[in-house]
Amino acid sequence: MAVAVSTSYEFGYDENDQVFTLAGSMRPKDVSEIDACLDALRACARQASGMFYVNVRRLLQSNNVAFNGLASVLMQVCRERPDVNVTITMSSVVGWTPRKFNALRRKIPRIDVVEYDKDFYPGQSFVEDSSFVSVLRKQTTMTWRHEKHILLRHGMGEGMKIADICCGIGDFALLLFREFNPTYVVALDHAKASLDYARKMAREFNVTGVEYVYGDAAEMLLPNGEFDFVTCRHSLQVFDRPERILSELFRICKPGGRVYVSNEKNSHCLGEPRADSIQWTYNEVAKLWKYFNMDIEIGPKSRRLLLDAGFEDIRMESFMVTNLDGDPEEFADVVRTWKDMFADSMAKERGDDDAFIRKFKKGFDDHIFAALHPKGYAGWPIWVASGRRPL
Repeated sequence: MAVAVSTSYEFGYDENDQVFTLAGSMRPKDVSEIDACLDALRACARQASGMFYVNVRRLLQSNNVAFNGLASVLMQVCRERPDVNVTITMSSVVGWTPRKFNALRRKIPRIDVVEYDKDFYPGQSFVEDSSFVSVLRKQTTMTWRHEKHILLRHGMGEGMKIADICCGIGDFALLLFREFNPTYVVALDHAKASLDYARKMAREFNVTGVEYVYGDAAEMLLPNGEFDFVTCRHSLQVFDRPERILSELFRICKPGGRVYVSNEKNSHCLGEPRADSIQWTYNEVAKLWKYFNMDIEIGPKSRRLLLDAGFEDIRMESFMVTNLDGDPEEFADVVRTWKDMFADSMAKERGDDDAFIRKFKKGFDDHIFAALHPKGYAGWPIWVASGRRPL
């Protein structure tokens, strides 16, 4: 990919995918100031065939002079090249782009505009439901008992600059801040409701050292090589292309710093008594997630994914959250939430019939029974892995 850079923005072209990319801030006083960019855009579009893509996901700012210059070139391309269609890819994270580029689409039917992150999570409507806030806090409490010790083995230390990506309701970032005394924590997520809750919780606990930001984990507006330690928990399993997230985690991590991920293999959830029913249901959970292009079995694959992303010195381990770790009711509450999400929302969305859903729910009920039984045992396995960005 060829790249040209100005004082405030950059542009480049990937010939293989026919993607012209713009990033940064374009605020010229006169259009002649961005002639080099516009000439390159025009030349790239003229040599394209079929579909020509313009990626503005990281174009943070554009004044009317710059936008009109871009629009003029794209309109010229559509006039001169009836065999070429233009697709502009934008992000809702950069708020001005939908308004501007959708107006351009209305003028020129051969220009299509795609809001990249509108369907960014394949199961976005399920995982961003604000009704799950209370149980998400319980999940973090249950895993933190293990992770606060595991993090030390994966290179966490005091005085670090930390990024918590896909931070959800932000409670893990607060725990990192209180336990490890970092110099700074930025916590990023794509769910505005979750971030609102996170900021409220930070105010209640009087924590001022955590900055919560709205963003797209596959196109983060965070600087290169900035963070000593980057965390991304229970999130790769939600994306249909986890390698894109890992490439961004790699980018923002300092050379020599570490990226830490945690994920599940839900089919390994277990319980006694009623083990067979529990096992059947969690096997079906894995199939259900696969239907929505998510992979809740990704946990043991973490080592390979980190190596493929370019990390070295991979450290990996697993732990089992159980009903014996604390209050068994906490474990039961988590499973009840899974039952609501997986059986009442996702399975119905898939179109499963009533008989399947009844059997599906029974496995969750049996897991709850095992968790609360005086002689019972219930487990939820988590895989953690970290890798170092090479120097």
